Amino acid sequence: MDSLWLSNPTLAYRDWQAREAAGADRRLFSARSIVQHQAMFEHFRRHLMTRGATIASFGTADIDAFWQTTGGRSYSQATRMRYVKLLDRLCRHLVFAGVRQDNPAAALLFAERWPDQEPTPLFLDEAEDARLQAYLLSPTEDLAGLRSRAIVATFLATGITAGEARSARMRDLIADANPPYLFVSAHSARDARTVHLADFAIPILRTWCARRSILPVEGDLLFTLTPDGRPITDMSFGRIVATALAAMGFSGAEPSPRTLRNTFCRRHLLAGSSRDEVSRMLGLASHRTCDRIAATLPTADEPMHQNSSPDAPAKAE
Repeated sequence: MDSLWLSNPTLAYRDWQAREAAGADRRLFSARSIVQHQAMFEHFRRHLMTRGATIASFGTADIDAFWQTTGGRSYSQATRMRYVKLLDRLCRHLVFAGVRQDNPAAALLFAERWPDQEPTPLFLDEAEDARLQAYLLSPTEDLAGLRSRAIVATFLATGITAGEARSARMRDLIADANPPYLFVSAHSARDARTVHLADFAIPILRTWCARRSILPVEGDLLFTLTPDGRPITDMSFGRIVATALAAMGFSGAEPSPRTLRNTFCRRHLLAGSSRDEVSRMLGLASHRTCDRIAATLPTADEPMHQNSSPDAPAKAE
């Protein structure tokens, strides 16, 4: 039995990926794919820890519970399929190495399948985008309200993910530069990047930075809900975004940071930015997300919603 899988599964998985792991065609995975697989494995491993299970002991019930977590419920059919294929490869190797006796993911390969077509991405249309921007600019003296609006403004103005917002530091937001920008550190398969702030977000983020700098909070995270400086959870981010969207009358199916990320992408495509430009702003190596959002844009013979908000950007930031 390979004891490293029991004592340090993270290291064991990294070593296996680098030396042996391969796809169905027996070709080794690319460096980017390896990073993505390691992130997926870590996410699943942390899930097992919360359930008191291990790499050697988890079963189908643990996988089913994974789909019911906050993140798992939002997974697309394609993402679920990627996880199933990853777990099947992993378990087949662990059985071969004598770490496991069975492969609980094998049966799921028959239950899950690649989607016939991509689901339509959720976003705010031009009018909804303008209403949310106007809501964020409305006055608030309450600290919690100011923080919530700064969080929502960051998602809407930069298109970053919840994970990127969770790890953002005070020094990363340069609100007094010309133009103001947010520096997003490299992580997983995404390279470091700089995203210019949309005009509507600058006042609220400058105000938040001034308040945040004098708060008695440990650490230097840009956003935190507790005095000890712990990062905000995905659930809390989702609740904050959902509250803001409800306040401006949004009734869509997914009031989440991802909807605001899609809105950011669509706004820039509407303004004429290229797929390359928008993909770079989103930290993406492919055009897949931009292509899906571009498919929702009005055609030449369709009327386009007019953005009446003076703070909505008229061209790419």
